[in-house]
Amino acid sequence: MSHDDSTHTVLPSPLPRWRTRPETEADRASVHAVNAAAFETSAEADLVDALRTDPDAWLPGLSYVAEAPDGSIAAYALITRCRVGDAPAAALAPVAVAPEHQRRGAGQAVVRAVLDAARLAGEPLVLVLGHPEYYPRFGFVPASRYGIRASFDVPDEAMMALRLDARGEVPPGTITYPPAFGV
Repeated sequence: MSHDDSTHTVLPSPLPRWRTRPETEADRASVHAVNAAAFETSAEADLVDALRTDPDAWLPGLSYVAEAPDGSIAAYALITRCRVGDAPAAALAPVAVAPEHQRRGAGQAVVRAVLDAARLAGEPLVLVLGHPEYYPRFGFVPASRYGIRASFDVPDEAMMALRLDARGEVPPGTITYPPAFGV
């Protein structure tokens, strides 16, 4: 007797599967629009544009998008160079999701993708200033556990760090962001 798999039904996932990929030059206007729509002001959209022009901050291949099923840009995540003391580190900012795609997994997909890309690129440490109830799902912990602090007042639980490479020590110290961050 042969086994017939055609009788099995696969139910669709309740959440769309987000295709993630590095941003291309053709995505820039859409990336700007997603960042402008996701936040109250255009400051984050303008920050991305400014970081693109800073060769000391911009890390090629670490600007990621998630596509909606129709191919439009649903979410965006950027990792750029920062420093902890004298050691290079990476900053995750901004993360933006178009309002019509929020709370459907697009943000989570694009963050996971850009963190994986950073790990493959050899980045040892990523820092994020963000919602303490959101980022721990990716493995972020308070940066203070590593002796890392911001140069400005921020709640301890909101400044977080993620080790991407367990080899070597995490450098303690104060975070220095690229000038475009304005801090």
